[in-house]
Amino acid sequence: MDQSSTPPSPSALNVLGQPLVVCGCEPLTGWFRDGHCRTDPADHGRHTVCCVITDLFLRYSLSQGNDLSTPRPDYGFAGLKAGDHWCVCAPRWLEAHDDGVAPPVRLEASEASCLELIPLELLEAFAHTATPRS
Repeated sequence: MDQSSTPPSPSALNVLGQPLVVCGCEPLTGWFRDGHCRTDPADHGRHTVCCVITDLFLRYSLSQGNDLSTPRPDYGFAGLKAGDHWCVCAPRWLEAHDDGVAPPVRLEASEASCLELIPLELLEAFAHTATPRS
């Protein structure tokens, strides 16, 4: 199945128990590249935490072997910059938190399933309220 054509589940909830909202569309983010931080069993990374990307997190991600800032035109990826809204893998966000470099989180756009790994109180401590650029 082409994951980019899968519509958002109407039952997808955010960490606050409300309907999941779009994380970001410029650049287009999410496991399904539909702007939503939602997952399915094929998403082993669990791209469920909507973050406001920081330069510190981009440097950290690169040091961990995941270069998010370099454009990859072959994948239609322009590269991220500080301020972009991006669906981060829940385990990577928690790892970044433990290493003191976690980016801010948009609670309303983070899928409830990330609570299986990250306590709500921790996400709330990193809450960001700005709306995504569209």
